Amino acid sequence: MQQLNLPTYPIKTRQTGDKTEVFDPIRKRYVVLTPEEWVRQQFIRYLINEKKYPETLISIEKGIKVNQMFKRFDAVISDQTGAPVVLIEFKSPNVRISQKTFEQVATYNIRLRVQYLIVSNGLKHYCCSVDHEKETFSFLDDIPDFRVLTTKDEPTNFH
Repeated sequence: MQQLNLPTYPIKTRQTGDKTEVFDPIRKRYVVLTPEEWVRQQFIRYLINEKKYPETLISIEKGIKVNQMFKRFDAVISDQTGAPVVLIEFKSPNVRISQKTFEQVATYNIRLRVQYLIVSNGLKHYCCSVDHEKETFSFLDDIPDFRVLTTKDEPTNFH
């Protein structure tokens, strides 16, 4: 798989016919190893290992209903109370992150109302903090550590 702008973590794979599958420790099952799945697996491991996000508070590919339409988000991080606080959209490394990508994740956030949105294709990562009352957002320099999500510490704003 392609080298990403993330640390590379070991993954468990297997061959099933002509397809390579990767074991997803969050979903506790094997899934087809696509370029987007490669980004998801490495990024989730980055959040767990470097940013100290608890594995038990990560949900992957769950369905939600938005404006009478069924949608499926890539990943959501909840706080210790179970409330969603981070919504993540993954793309394949060969997919350019565009305004359309942000519109997609913002549409999901109509229903979830999380405080942080992250978009990554494994090469570029964007994180923004959402102020639902003011209906504004600001890009951050870095992805917040989990402790920032659970305290009143403010992450650094992008200048």
